[in-house]
Amino acid sequence: MQQPRIEIISQKKLVGKRLQMSFANNKTAELWRSFMPRRKEIENTVSPDLFSLQNYSQINPFLNFNPEDFFEKWAVTEVSSFENIPEDMEAFTLVEGKYAVFNQKGQSTDIFMYIFNTWLPQSNYQLDHRPHFEILGEKYKNNHPDSEEEIWIPIQ
Repeated sequence: MQQPRIEIISQKKLVGKRLQMSFANNKTAELWRSFMPRRKEIENTVSPDLFSLQNYSQINPFLNFNPEDFFEKWAVTEVSSFENIPEDMEAFTLVEGKYAVFNQKGQSTDIFMYIFNTWLPQSNYQLDHRPHFEILGEKYKNNHPDSEEEIWIPIQ
């Protein structure tokens, strides 16, 4: 498996929609169905990239994994300012911090098992209590074998 690149990102302003969900009651498709038709309403966008962001209540939601535990999931894009946020959308400030960035090609969930069960325990890092996210850029094609995305894991 791959070694990630380590990046320190600066604070980012994000705008979009969020839903409370659990892994047992996953509402990701519903969230993106409500966001995608309206994303063009967001002003001051920095790039066409979209973020799928998870905000967990505990530092490591996979340590004592409970599929019923709730977390916040966001469908957002980066903006230069929080002016004129569309109705029914919200602002989210992603604080600066260090991340391990994994490139994912295809639709495999094995990468998360690798990250949390192999890479992280063998690395010199530990999880930090900040959001986890994926950047869905121009090479992202939902549920396609050639789809590419970046998985950002908060570390310290």
